[in-house]
Amino acid sequence: MEFKLCDNPWGNEEINAIHRVIESNMYTMGQEVKKYEEDFAKKFGVNYAVMVSSGSTANLLAVAALVYSKRLPRGSEVIVPAVSWSTTYAPLEQFGMKVVFVDIDKNTLNIDLDALKRNITEKTRMILLVNLLGNPNEFDAIKDMCRDKDIIIMEDNCESLGARYQGKQAGTFGLLGTYSSFYSHHICTMEGGVVVTDDEQLYEYMLAARAHGWTRNLPDNSTIYEKKSDPFYESFNFIIPGFNLRPLEMEGAIGQEQLRKMDGMINQRRKNAGYFKNSMKQFEDIRIQKEIGESSWFGFALLLQGRLIGKRDKIVHALREHGIETRPIVAGNFTRNKVIEYMDYSIPEELVNADDIHFNGFFIGNHSADNTKEIDYFIDVLENAIKES
Repeated sequence: MEFKLCDNPWGNEEINAIHRVIESNMYTMGQEVKKYEEDFAKKFGVNYAVMVSSGSTANLLAVAALVYSKRLPRGSEVIVPAVSWSTTYAPLEQFGMKVVFVDIDKNTLNIDLDALKRNITEKTRMILLVNLLGNPNEFDAIKDMCRDKDIIIMEDNCESLGARYQGKQAGTFGLLGTYSSFYSHHICTMEGGVVVTDDEQLYEYMLAARAHGWTRNLPDNSTIYEKKSDPFYESFNFIIPGFNLRPLEMEGAIGQEQLRKMDGMINQRRKNAGYFKNSMKQFEDIRIQKEIGESSWFGFALLLQGRLIGKRDKIVHALREHGIETRPIVAGNFTRNKVIEYMDYSIPEELVNADDIHFNGFFIGNHSADNTKEIDYFIDVLENAIKES
């Protein structure tokens, strides 16, 4: 038996959507992407959704919009949790921000609230929250900390599509929120990502920056630029530095079908998680992620403690030998990666819990289909691996 990190969530609906695009003979960003954006915005209760080529470029586009709209000046201090993916942080370096790494909570694996509170200063211009492995942050407490302060909140929700906090979708609590629909994520469009916002100006800056910085995709009544009536002039007219982050029509078409299935797939992930949590109660030397609100359970994180500290390599090797795929918990303590040498950053406090994840943590997959049999298999293999370690 095998226990893979992810399953294939596609059916005939997604295949038919691909054929629909082929028959249209329109492959680059067009009406299918536009419809997906409209569906996404409605589904998540926001005014605007902008589809891009990946969750990574969603983060890049969001930060670009903040900079070009002059909401976030270059050189600003941005607080981030020390555990996340590389492209949570990369746009901050690419746009010249000072990155302040703070520790994570040992149980929730999201940013540590006490550490965050201690490190908010008069220089803090933004907090980039990461909802890790499907788990929402405690947004009420964080917003209380920022009350009456000129601090932007942005969410990297790429691992947590479908998660909720007090009934509201994760990714919609900040000024901007980002999502990923890469193959192994909650919904799958092959590659793909989305930025959401309720801010019209930021939305328009993202429309321009997504495609070269040109004005072509701006609405006729744009709030950031007065378009001329001459379509020839506006076809190659540039107002800000831009990128090419456009998605494909196939991805937009597939996304429409995946959104229709989203609730069912998230519900199944939550059922799998309930089974997993109950199955793990027997292991006193393994800690699992504590849920905040309604997690969408991207995967199942395991933290070795007690007599199992230092035995991760043996346990992971045993799991791999039995066809069970594992990964580090995102990038572990990101500040231990060599890439940090390229960044303007500070670490005001010791990152104790991030180090714990770095050296003693790993995660296994969760699926959008029932994987209780795979969980049973994992538990059996884990029991034997612990005995032999």
